[in-house]
Amino acid sequence: MKIERVLTEKEEKVAEERFYEAIMSLNDVDEYRSFFNDIFTPAEFESIKDRWSVAELLDKGYTYREIKTMTGVSLTTIGRVARFLFDGANGYKVALERLKINERKN
Repeated sequence: MKIERVLTEKEEKVAEERFYEAIMSLNDVDEYRSFFNDIFTPAEFESIKDRWSVAELLDKGYTYREIKTMTGVSLTTIGRVARFLFDGANGYKVALERLKINERKN
């Protein structure tokens, strides 16, 4: 994270909104994959995928230790994901619920 920000708060908000609009403009998984592979470093993308895997396993009721054994993700990261899953902005919850709905339809 940058210590010295160049953009104003308003410019930051516009950049964030444009980022979300860019994601929403993509049509399919292949386009998402290409976009995310371009925008994230390999380490960042691996970290994001790890967090998502942890969120899914927590949602299924696995314990922290079971998740660590299954994924190799640290207990600290698992705890961080759990905190956001249960007390965050509901982003994980919304995505997990929508995946479940889509899986039931198929």
